[in-house]
Amino acid sequence: MFTKVRSQKLEVRSENGKVKILFSIFCFLFSMFFSLTTNAQCAMCRAALGGDANVEKAKAVNDGIVYLMVIPYLLVAVIGYFVYRMKKNKTK
Repeated sequence: MFTKVRSQKLEVRSENGKVKILFSIFCFLFSMFFSLTTNAQCAMCRAALGGDANVEKAKAVNDGIVYLMVIPYLLVAVIGYFVYRMKKNKTK
């Protein structure tokens, strides 16, 4: 009786795992093929760099803004990884 229940639970877990993997693959492919191209620029930067003569300066400002925007996401990812690893070690 216990083996039957245990095997049914394993089947349900494996089905959920397959669904999660397929969903992750779908989200990855969707984001790769359907991305939006935008300029990272605030209103103040746009006003300061307005005009056709400041193209190089505008590109540099955009790159700087994107660089500053990446740092918080990187910190959240690193903290999330350490929490995941700590939780996984507790279950062992």
